[in-house]
Amino acid sequence: MKKISLTLFFVLFHFCVFSQTRYFRTNLKGIASITSDDQVPFWMRSIQYGSIPLTGPSVSLIGSIHKDYDTTKARFADWGAGIEGRLNAGKGSEAILVEGYAKAKLGVIELKGGRMKEFFGLTDTLLTTGNYAMSGNALGIPKIQIAIPEFYPIPIFGEIFAIKGLYAQGWLGDKGIQFKRIDHAVTYFHQKAFYVRIGKPEWRLKLYGGFNDQAFWGHEAEIFESFILTGWEKYWSVVFGKNWAQSKVGNHAGNIDFRIDYDFDNIRVGVYRQNFYEVGGLYHLANIADGINGLTLQNKAPHVNNFYWKRFVFEFLYSKNQAGEAWSKPTTTGNENYLNHDLYTEGWSYKGLGLGTPFITQAGNAAPGQYSIDRNFFINNRVAAVHLGMDLSFGRWSSLAKFSFSKNFGTHDTRLFKEVDQFSAYLDNRRKLKNNWEVGGTLAFDYGKLLNNSTGLMFVVSKSFN
Repeated sequence: MKKISLTLFFVLFHFCVFSQTRYFRTNLKGIASITSDDQVPFWMRSIQYGSIPLTGPSVSLIGSIHKDYDTTKARFADWGAGIEGRLNAGKGSEAILVEGYAKAKLGVIELKGGRMKEFFGLTDTLLTTGNYAMSGNALGIPKIQIAIPEFYPIPIFGEIFAIKGLYAQGWLGDKGIQFKRIDHAVTYFHQKAFYVRIGKPEWRLKLYGGFNDQAFWGHEAEIFESFILTGWEKYWSVVFGKNWAQSKVGNHAGNIDFRIDYDFDNIRVGVYRQNFYEVGGLYHLANIADGINGLTLQNKAPHVNNFYWKRFVFEFLYSKNQAGEAWSKPTTTGNENYLNHDLYTEGWSYKGLGLGTPFITQAGNAAPGQYSIDRNFFINNRVAAVHLGMDLSFGRWSSLAKFSFSKNFGTHDTRLFKEVDQFSAYLDNRRKLKNNWEVGGTLAFDYGKLLNNSTGLMFVVSKSFN
């Protein structure tokens, strides 16, 4: 697989350098990073689609080429594709296919297949703490999907109602299994999402709502001695979240989202709420206290001064309840134990990285000394965090900043976890130069008791061929 990825990368490198037509967007980027304490800081590695080396200094070369739909004229049918490869060298070396997909559309319907950079929810797209179930923290899971990718206004309602959504089948490969007849199994991925917008495109006020649901599943008959469902019965049980033996078939994770946007003359204000669900607590409102609350302010005024603020994001993440507190409403499914799973050894993860919010901490990322239970891949999923994100510009410089403070309480499985605080900061600066060159640097650091204290510096040079 590594040899294949390396070959693909050099093919991609060739296209990045020599493909310069108006139909393609190509980019070549070089990165050098150094870190203290052999640990890459939280915000330097999180929500990076699983492509960042996690330990020590490194150098990277990234190449990408994308062909999107032609938006200069209306087309009923069109196609697109994209590929991004990354070479990392540091304590070890690796070649990563970060993205590789092809897509085609007929009208508003799109068929797409491959590995994609995606996240699912109505939180801010740039500065969020990360959506609960699919945040962009890990590599994309290879899949095939049919979708309405953008909000489509329903004609009979005069554009007041618009919808988008998808239905997908994916392949996770071999996943570790614990405490059952077999210790690993080829595992599949199911995904569906549906979102609604209320409000015409020109209205100041717009309301949004929807959900996404994902599941790991496959080979249950080999895992469980008493599993009796046929193939189609099993599949539809996964799709509709039906129970078998008092538990859902598969490992489910998802979120339900609500958002309100209002356009003032010079500012767009967005308020959103995201609720979490896994084993059924949200159906009984037993974990309704948990979720992400967010406020985003987007500047619409003309950019006339050297200093210009583009966006501010404020979020409060809370996941401490999990339907597991003494006062929580009783359910037959017990506490949610977010992103961990009794069957899958590495819980809600792919290629060793959590798929969901990075604020739920993997055992391998935590500072030494915290108590954990061997069956839990994530040793800290009870979190209360406040977060500020900023998108600014100073003359020809663009800056992104993130500041997060969290209190961390471990899991409901053990009360021996020491309650700890954590602060993480991130500042990224980029400057555009002539001929589509760009240079930049990033500073990030962690301070607290949950993660190792560390500081990281990253230097970037990139060239676009548009």
